Amino acid sequence: QVQVVESGGGLVQPGGSLRLSCAASTNISSIVSMGWFRPAPGKQRELVAEITSGGSANYLDSVKGRFTISRDNAKNTVYLQMNSLTSEDTAVYYCNSVDHWKRPGWSWGQGTQVAVSS
Repeated sequence: QVQVVESGGGLVQPGGSLRLSCAASTNISSIVSMGWFRPAPGKQRELVAEITSGGSANYLDSVKGRFTISRDNAKNTVYLQMNSLTSEDTAVYYCNSVDHWKRPGWSWGQGTQVAVSS
């Protein structure tokens, strides 16, 4: 069973930045797509950002231009650089593999809390 450990969350003022990290217990170089999710009102966790093994990235419209996802296959780690944060970004962020239907492929980790507040 693959395990992921997310870290890097915290309390930040509006306009601030955070860098989230996700360490996986498996070799992610063969994982086609990795992503960051967060809870969404009225539905299951939404996919915020996704990166393929080839380095192509896709983002939720509301975070485009502010968030950047990256992956270091040698370290089995995925990152999420979050800039220009707003209160609407407040959430627990979770990392997971992403299947063809944009669903998570593994069990969830504990997530990392991001709180944006003045």
